[in-house]
Amino acid sequence: MPRLRFKRYLFTGLLTFIPLWVTWVVFKFVLGMLADIGAPVVSALLASYSSSSPHAAAALNSSWITSVLALLLTLAVLYLLGWLANRMIGKRLLDGFDGLLARIPLVQTIYGGTKKLMAVLQQKPSGVQRVVLVDFPRKGMKVVGFVTRVMVEEGTGREMAAVYIPTTPNPTGGYLEVVALDELTPTDWTMDQAMAFIISGGAVAPDTLPASPTARLRDDHQDAE
Repeated sequence: MPRLRFKRYLFTGLLTFIPLWVTWVVFKFVLGMLADIGAPVVSALLASYSSSSPHAAAALNSSWITSVLALLLTLAVLYLLGWLANRMIGKRLLDGFDGLLARIPLVQTIYGGTKKLMAVLQQKPSGVQRVVLVDFPRKGMKVVGFVTRVMVEEGTGREMAAVYIPTTPNPTGGYLEVVALDELTPTDWTMDQAMAFIISGGAVAPDTLPASPTARLRDDHQDAE
């Protein structure tokens, strides 16, 4: 009995810890990335501050204080950038900045492509569902994907969808698949529901899934018979 109790308590503790650990990993990645952006500026400010007040600079010059200050600085800059983007003068400044980056070949490709992806994911799709299920990495296995663009295949005239497939639990990486539109399984999920499903490893999910096009055709054929 003590042995079984030990295993049960250990397993219960593991199930309690895993959601906290996944949340910590995601937040650590995001917050660490934001802190790394502002870290050079904070380090330069502390270096210039050390000449006038060396004792205060030495007290502030620790890794965790630098990370916190860099994170707060980055969040303040992002807030200011969002505030400017919603003002007429800010929009003109951003348009001028976009025009400047558009003249740099490699930078324009990366910056322009990323900006278009963010814009597409924020907008509601027209004519096709944004969140879909895709057969990947083989037929019979489903993954959640986001439709970013619909194209027409030359010669056949088939509609093909560019689908971004994020990874779990970090959705910032993933794969890009070009799939025939009639092979996609549309869902009524929102972006928030899909992201919760991906980050939680499927733990946060609806009770039912939509049937694939082939399954619907098979059922219709059986009903007709």
